[in-house]
Amino acid sequence: MKAFRKLGTAVAAALVLCACSSFIPKKEKPEEENLYPKDYKAMILDRLRAQLTDPKGIRAALLAEPVLKPRGVVTRYIACIRFDSKDERGQYQGNKEYAAFFFAGELTQIADAAPDVCDKSAYQPFPELERL
Repeated sequence: MKAFRKLGTAVAAALVLCACSSFIPKKEKPEEENLYPKDYKAMILDRLRAQLTDPKGIRAALLAEPVLKPRGVVTRYIACIRFDSKDERGQYQGNKEYAAFFFAGELTQIADAAPDVCDKSAYQPFPELERL
């Protein structure tokens, strides 16, 4: 009987330890912050469609593909966009430059570009934006 009691105690202790190990957080693979945004054009178009006052009538649209650029203490993929769009009164504003910021391959924001962000960008025509 003593042997069965010791065996039972050992099995119970093993079960308790196994149950406790499920509460230990597993180390997850850290997220890669600077994944190249594969579908960046579609992401930019979707965001601008929602963000612009009047997404119709855009002209002179240009896009520079995402490039790793330092911003403060971090480096991020940033795509530069330049185009002329209408304001809330329906008047063209003139060409403006915007920066699309990406984190882990996803678009996080499109904001007015600081002068040093897009100054050396290799722009290409972006007709998809003109067809919104």
